[in-house]
Formats: sequence, structure tokens, C-alpha cells
Amino acid sequence: MSAKLVPLRRITGATVELSDEALLAACGTGDTAALGALFDRFHLVVYRFASRLPRTDELARDDLVQSTFLELQRTAHTFRGTSTVKTWILGVAANVARTTMRGEHRRRAHQARFVDDTRDVTPTRVDDQVERRRLMARIGDAIAELDHDHQLAFVLCDLEQVPGVEVAQILGIPEGTLWRRLHTARKAVRAAVEKLERQADPPGGPR
Repeated sequence: MSAKLVPLRRITGATVELSDEALLAACGTGDTAALGALFDRFHLVVYRFASRLPRTDELARDDLVQSTFLELQRTAHTFRGTSTVKTWILGVAANVARTTMRGEHRRRAHQARFVDDTRDVTPTRVDDQVERRRLMARIGDAIAELDHDHQLAFVLCDLEQVPGVEVAQILGIPEGTLWRRLHTARKAVRAAVEKLERQADPPGGPR
């Protein structure tokens, strides 16, 4: 993560002891120390989310983190407690990403956890590191080919493990819409994995 990211204001010991909800409420009143405390607690979470979006370089990820917390300062008063503060902040990041992120480079190696969870399509030759890298790259390509709404559904639900009900709330869409997007995204990613499998082990080929 870039060293350019810095807390928005040095926080005090009293601020550190506040709950996430209390800090967000204070932030909504213009308390910049509370905003700094939230930054310290959650900027790595937002950065990880940004790193999982395709075509984002380091500068774009840093920009997303900073923009998210600036937007947080503006919208904190709208928090209603229907999700955790972490989930709500990820929702702010998702909305910022939808409108402002301008990445240049693809992110190819961040899907390891998803690969581990798709054991039924993982190459049987697990000792072959070359095939594993190709598989991970193919998954990254599949996500990059999705439109942004489907990318967000997949990253938030399957990679960040945010409950679907909360994802629908933070994206401002009906649950049915979210599940349709997630189904489409999962289908595309799985098809990409299976295609790579067929290429690596064609019918009648050597075993």
C-alpha cells in the first residue's frame, strides 16, 4: 500500500476507545478526529476491496481509499444502523468506485481464496504451479470482462463475504437484482475456469 495514504487527523486516546458506531455518529457532526479514527480502523479493508476490482493500479486504489473517506465525512449522518459500520463503509467505497475509479492495469493474482473454494473445478495436478497461475489469471480476466455492477456483486459477496442482504442495501438495489447479478457473475467465472480446464486437458489427451 502506498505511503501516500495518511490519517486525516491524529486521534486521541479517548477517540480510539469509541465504538465504530459512535465514531461514525461523531464523524457525521464534522468531528475530523473521529474520521481519522475510522480511517485507521478501516482503510486497509477499503484498500483490499479496491485491489480486488479489475484494472486498478496502486494509484487508483489509493485514490479510492482517500475518496471513500472524504465521502464518508459527507454522508456519515445518513447511517441508520441496518448494517455494520464496516459493511456500510464498503458500500460507500462501492459507490465511489462506480463513478470515479479510473484504473489502468489488470489485477490478476488476487483470486486465490476463490480458487480454494472452487475445489470441484480446481486442477487435479495441484503441484503444477504454472497451471495454478494460469487458472488465477483466467479468473481475473473473467471478472474484468464483467460490467462494473456484476463485478461489485461478486467481489462484495464472494470475496469480501458480506451478507447478500447487506450488499443489496448498500448498493441500493432489490435483493432479487443482486442475486441475479451474482448468479451471472458466478456463472461467467466458473465458465472461464472450466474453459481453462478443457484447454489444459483436452479429450483424448495424455493423462
